[in-house]
Amino acid sequence: MTTHFLTQQNGQIAYEVTGSGPLVVCIPSLGDVRAEYRFLAPELAQAGYRVAVMDPRGHGESSAAWGDYSVAAIGADLLALVRELRAGPAVVVGTSMGAGGGVWAAAEAPELVRGLILVDPFVDGDSNGPLVFLLSLLFARPWGASMWTKYYTSLYPTRKPADFADYVSQLQKNLQQPGRLEAVMAMLRASKRASGERLPKVTQPALVLMGSKDPDFKDPAAEAQRVAAAVRGRFHLIEGAGHYPHAEMPEATTPLVLDFLNALKG
Repeated sequence: MTTHFLTQQNGQIAYEVTGSGPLVVCIPSLGDVRAEYRFLAPELAQAGYRVAVMDPRGHGESSAAWGDYSVAAIGADLLALVRELRAGPAVVVGTSMGAGGGVWAAAEAPELVRGLILVDPFVDGDSNGPLVFLLSLLFARPWGASMWTKYYTSLYPTRKPADFADYVSQLQKNLQQPGRLEAVMAMLRASKRASGERLPKVTQPALVLMGSKDPDFKDPAAEAQRVAAAVRGRFHLIEGAGHYPHAEMPEATTPLVLDFLNALKG
């Protein structure tokens, strides 16, 4: 697929588009890139959807240096992309903090978002100051990119995709570029209060997908139920999966995504 660039104030957002039909926009987790959706996006395109996958600001091929890495900024980039493609309203698939950007966008511009799929979502709360300080040391240069990919590996607790070694190697190379690790840390520090405050304002259909072994949550099932209740949506656990069920267990996750999309399409 061809990389396109959306010009925003202070930088550019990289994205790819494949397929034709109703629009689906996919936003990766912080510390990851749009290829996170390398298994899901082709299946959605094959099923009759136009799928746009974007690199979050500071990540992948998007510009590295931005003044704002908040969920509101991520949501604003998402809405700008929907407008750029002139194909809305879109269903938003967001992972982790990307899900927070989706929630913000759905509440701010409901005419542009017709549904939400929130994958292992971080959508509310403030950052843990002491923890962020420790992480800033752990992920500092020159060892930070290597340490991030070690942590990233732990987010796939049951099995790794066949291309995982190469994928992680490419991710590490990307994080070694100037500004990339700094962007990850800025997102980690950023409050998710803006999306948390907007959870009650979400009126679109919503689905929460959660890996049952996601190490980022003390009780993944309880967290999935809590977020689903907050947006008056449904939730589903992917047994054995970690933080990226659509990449770790696409055979279990993709049918759930398609069922949700097809119900909206109908």
